[in-house]
Amino acid sequence: MCVGIPLRITEVNGTNAIATDGARTEVLDLSLVGTQPIGTWVLGFLGAARDVLTEDEAERIGAALAGLERVMAGGALGDAFADLTGREPVLPPHLAAAHAAGKTEA
Repeated sequence: MCVGIPLRITEVNGTNAIATDGARTEVLDLSLVGTQPIGTWVLGFLGAARDVLTEDEAERIGAALAGLERVMAGGALGDAFADLTGREPVLPPHLAAAHAAGKTEA
């Protein structure tokens, strides 16, 4: 399984960047997100920056990944998905529109 990792850019060289989350450092292709300033958080996926993240998004994704690592090691999930608890699920806009139009199948 491939998982996107939030990484902060520490160096930019043309369309490539060096980025880290403190535990790992990767070289990322910036072609999909354009050149970004040092300090920007991006979602690294298979050697490419796939999305630009806010610091809050990066922290939430990092917490979720840490929770999954704890569960895989036999521990408890803890509050890794605290932003999802205590609220109703929300459909993405295109699915919400289909649901509102009465569609029940793809």
